[in-house]
Parts: sequence; C-alpha cells; structure tokens
Amino acid sequence: MALADSLERGGGGTESGRRHALVTTLAYSLFVLIGMVCALGAAVCFGTASVLQAVAARAAEPGTGSGVDAALLLRAVRQWRYVAGLGLDAMGFVLQIVALRHIPIYVVGAALAASLAVTAVVAARLMRVRLSRAEWGAVAVVCGGLVMLGLSSGEEGTETGPPALRAALLGVAALVLVAGAAAGRLPGRARALALGLAAGTGFGVVEVAVRLIDGPDLGNPAVYALLLGGGAAFLLLTSALQRGSVTAATAGMVLGETLGPAAVGVAWLGDSTREGLTWLAVLGFAVAVAGSLALARFGEP
Repeated sequence: MALADSLERGGGGTESGRRHALVTTLAYSLFVLIGMVCALGAAVCFGTASVLQAVAARAAEPGTGSGVDAALLLRAVRQWRYVAGLGLDAMGFVLQIVALRHIPIYVVGAALAASLAVTAVVAARLMRVRLSRAEWGAVAVVCGGLVMLGLSSGEEGTETGPPALRAALLGVAALVLVAGAAAGRLPGRARALALGLAAGTGFGVVEVAVRLIDGPDLGNPAVYALLLGGGAAFLLLTSALQRGSVTAATAGMVLGETLGPAAVGVAWLGDSTREGLTWLAVLGFAVAVAGSLALARFGEP
C-alpha cells in the first residue's frame, strides 16, 4: 500500500514533516474517496439495470427451464429494456474496475450488494412500487453500512496471491456453469436460490479476476476466468429472474458476490482496513449485506 507506507514515513516533529504527513493523508483520503465514488456509481448503474432487466426477462417467452439457457438471453436481448440495462451494466463494470483498483474487494462487494437499495428506490419512484417503513429502514441501514466501510477502508492490497489462485479462479468459473445446469433441475424456490448463488459466485469471480489482471496477458488464467465467470453469471441471473422466486435468487446472489471475494481479498491479496478500524469495517460489511438481504424482493421490481 504505497500511500499508507508514505504516510508512515512522512511523520516527524519538523514543520516540513508535519506538512508532508498532512499532504499524504489528504492524498490517501482522496484515493479511497475515488474508489468509494466509483463503487457507489457502479451500484447505481447495476441497481437501475436490474429494474429494466427483470421486466424484460419476465416478458420474454419461457424457455426450457434449464439454468444455463442461452436462448432465453437471446430472446431478452430483443427488448429495449434489456439492452438499456446491458448498457448500464457496461458503465457499472468500468466503474467497478476503477473501484477495485482503489479500495479492497470487501468494500466493493458490499457496495455492489447495496445496488438493491438503488433498485428499491428506483422502483418506488419510477414504477410506483410501495416501500414499507421496514424497507425504507433497510435502505437507511445499507447507507449506514457503506458509510462505516468508507470511513474504515484502506487501499486495495498489492499482493498477487499464490500462483495457483489464478487457475483455481478459472476452475470456479467453470463450476459456476456446471452448478447452473444442475440448479435448473431443482424445483421452485430451491432452483431460484441455487441459480442466484451460482450467479453471485460468477460475479465474485469477476471481482477477484480484476485484481489479478495487470494488462493484456492471454497466458493469465484470470483473463479467461473473468470472461467465463461474467458470462455464466449473466446467463444464470437471467434464468433466475425469469422463473421462480426472485427474492430467493437475489438473496443467493448477494451472498455469492460478497462473502467469497471478501475472504479472498483479505486472505491472499492483502486487503486491509485503516489502523484500528477493523471492527468498524467488519460491522459496516455485515450491516450493508444484511440490509441488502432485507431488500432482496427488489431483485424483481
């Protein structure tokens, strides 16, 4: 963490030392702020896109019922709402990449889960969906959790993890497809939950892969893990939104895209918090994810 190291060296009793420490602290805070703004921007894009995509997926003709139903995705793409949602997803992905280059995965993951709060507000304002007091409270809880994460977050870690991590990530991306195909055979609510969890895991693969890619390197398994994981996640999420309990699917997705990537970031990629604020980061992460789960029904506006 270059800025943090500079901050530690910048202290001193001289006036120049104090001035250097102040400038470094401001630079450090600005660096983290850029990451938080981009993460929240991505949440706005993804949250709004989910409103459009859920409506389009439900309007598409039913497919085979398989979890990996590429034909369903092709039918949904014919609708302008789904295409507009894809455009917002693309913008969100760019912002997500920038955020992952500035702040830890656990912060970005929690912010992306909080896109459900955005979906809830968009649905309430534009589609006249009524939010109960408890749901407005959940939106406030999510915002409070993100504030705690913003205050406690350090920079993104600089470690690259063990060499086997990239290959393992590609293996997980492949397993997401296999799990999706198996989930398509499950009944009702179990099907939706399994598809959502698999889709969330695919999105989590993307989060970790971004941190393991330093440039265009076709020999890096993380590149293929990003493409496979992201593609599989879109397929499975579209299937989950089209049939079954969307609340269960969205809850599974939130868990899949937050817990695993956060653990990988802390364990192998050097993600950390500001000194002495680990407790606040853990609390903020738990609060943001819990609030998102309370808003799971807004995976379908």
